[in-house]
Amino acid sequence: MAAAGRAQAARGRVPRIDPYGFERPEDFDYAAYEEFFSTYLVILTRRAIKWSKLLKGGGGLQRSMTVKRYIRKGVPLEHRARVWMGVSGAQAQMDRNPGYYQRLLQGERSASLEEAIRTDMSRTFPDNVRFRKDAEPCLQGPLYNVLLAYGHHNHGVGYCQGMNFVAGCLVLVTRSEEEAFWLLDALLGRILPDYYSPSMLGLKTDQEVLGELVRLKLPAVAALMDGHGVLWTLVASRWFICLFVDVLPVETVLRVWDCLFSEGSKILFRVALTLLKHHQASILEATSVPDLCEKFKEITRGRFVTECHSFMQESVCVQATSRRTEPSAGHGAEVSRSQTSRGPEQVGVQRRTGRQQARARMLQFPHHQGNAHQNHVTSRLPEWLSSKRPQIASVAERVNREPCAPLVRV
Repeated sequence: MAAAGRAQAARGRVPRIDPYGFERPEDFDYAAYEEFFSTYLVILTRRAIKWSKLLKGGGGLQRSMTVKRYIRKGVPLEHRARVWMGVSGAQAQMDRNPGYYQRLLQGERSASLEEAIRTDMSRTFPDNVRFRKDAEPCLQGPLYNVLLAYGHHNHGVGYCQGMNFVAGCLVLVTRSEEEAFWLLDALLGRILPDYYSPSMLGLKTDQEVLGELVRLKLPAVAALMDGHGVLWTLVASRWFICLFVDVLPVETVLRVWDCLFSEGSKILFRVALTLLKHHQASILEATSVPDLCEKFKEITRGRFVTECHSFMQESVCVQATSRRTEPSAGHGAEVSRSQTSRGPEQVGVQRRTGRQQARARMLQFPHHQGNAHQNHVTSRLPEWLSSKRPQIASVAERVNREPCAPLVRV
């Protein structure tokens, strides 16, 4: 009875709509969230003070170990757009190409592209009040413009389902169409090459890579998946194609994206492995394919993922094996020296540094041994990656011939 009273009291104190405009679900645990947020608010306040000092003066944000450490501990919402723009290289690209975004919107139109994007507008964040047609302002317009501009900007990608959630999240954070556009370009063109291309080879490869990493780190889970004949494309497609948007709680997603823009796509693997490792016992209780799929839905809900600070501490607690695992061209200061030398007509082209090189950068994960504080770097992992590369490539090619989740592409 007392617990029910506390829950009801918490429901009266915690707003039904979160700071990003999302309505909290009916089964939302208001009491648990209030308990978490009372602690997290102290952390947010402390981080906001530190970030304000770091960004004082309004100059460009240069990548450094200090910035990396700050980002891993969380970027306050008021600084998030500026930090993402700086560390991803999007700011440098936008400065290099003034007026380019507007020219894309004013240029020649594609009816099929417009129709595909327009169809997905009502499907994008239906639980977010800011994307509803009666909202003032309604964010469907800026989202439509960003996706339309990107489709004209990168004809090799155009538009496919999943991009609307990614772009929608960028619009929510930046409140700027142009900044959202250049951040989308950083994600799709440099950080995640070939994720949204017609073959989706990058996406499919990385899902198979996740399977190999699970086989190495969580062999019991891998054996269960293999025993039921379940491909990672069935259970993890949405994790990767939406970059955990509409999968994890929004604040947790944004903490993941802080690291995604700063360190590259290896954070996607780390988050996936953290989810699987933490819920391994529950997953192993599955006795059928539908049961297994339900388990994978359950592990993205609950207190563990809601408490974003401790979740991210666990996800990033292990350092990369070497500085070569840091994102190279396309991130931060390095972009301003190399990528930005290209003209507007070249900006839309995929920045491919070579699939082997990209995969090697993404895959250098240390072993998890014991609890989070006992994890250590292994020097043998690069050798393991080299030995597994032919197998990963073979599996990826096989998956590339199989249908992925239904997607609309233009």
